[in-house]
Amino acid sequence: MYGSLLAASVVATAGTLGDYPRLELSLLLIVTGLVFWAAHVYARLAGERLHGQRPDFVEVRRVARHERSIVEAAVLPAAVVAGSPLLGLGLGATAWLALGIAVAQQVVWASLGAVAAGAGRMQVVAEGAVNLLLGLIIVAAKAALGH
Repeated sequence: MYGSLLAASVVATAGTLGDYPRLELSLLLIVTGLVFWAAHVYARLAGERLHGQRPDFVEVRRVARHERSIVEAAVLPAAVVAGSPLLGLGLGATAWLALGIAVAQQVVWASLGAVAAGAGRMQVVAEGAVNLLLGLIIVAAKAALGH
């Protein structure tokens, strides 16, 4: 669920990259998502081993699917970055748009997760508000860094 905040953090801290900044930022988003996904899968499977369970291939696939949202959260911001020349956006506007998309994704998915879990209206609003606040902290950090 917090993969969008990870993507937002990558965008906020990337700054100027190299000769191909859009390609590099898109790849950085995807690779970071993949690495964190692999780390989450490994941690869950290692935790199961600590409880005496030996994960088999079926369990590895189940855990990998369960954690896939970490990678999925990077796809839309990466696509926005890659496609930003079609919108006529400069690098700065591209980064802000990708950051906004990542934060919006986080708020929407957190709210939908609360709905799916059977939360009441106030809890859904609280989930969305907390995730918006977390995203705005990342936005403020980007603004403070002047990226």
